[in-house]
Amino acid sequence: MVLKDFVAVSGLPGLYKMVTSRSNGLVVEDIDTGKTKFVSIRKHQFTPLDTVAIYTDVDACEMKEVFQKIITLEISIPPLSSSPKELFGYFAQILPDYDRDQVMISDVKKVLKWYTFLNERNLLDSDEEE
Repeated sequence: MVLKDFVAVSGLPGLYKMVTSRSNGLVVEDIDTGKTKFVSIRKHQFTPLDTVAIYTDVDACEMKEVFQKIITLEISIPPLSSSPKELFGYFAQILPDYDRDQVMISDVKKVLKWYTFLNERNLLDSDEEE
C-alpha cells in the first residue's frame, strides 16, 4: 500500500494526489476528475498520508498499517454520523491499543473518511509493496 503520493490539503475537501512540489506550494491532482491545480503554501497546509500515525499505548501506528487492519478485518465501517461511543468501539476493534487520551473523535472520523475515500476509488491495494 503506497500512501506517499496522497495528501490532505487544509481548506480543500477530500484527498489529492501530489504531482510535483515547488518552493511555494504543490501541484495536486483531483483524484476524481484528474484535473491538476497549484496550491500555495501561503494559504494551505499539506499532510502527506504516509506521515500520519495514530498514537497507541506503546508507540504510534502508521496510517498504512491502520488501513491494512481495516482491510484484514473486513468489518463494515459505521456511518460517520454515528455516536462517538460507536465510532470509538469500531476503532477499538481495528486498533485495540490506541491511546484513549490522545486520539480524539475527529481523528477517528478522519481516518474512516480517508479510508472510505481511497477504498471507493480502488486506491488501496493490500498486496502492493512500496
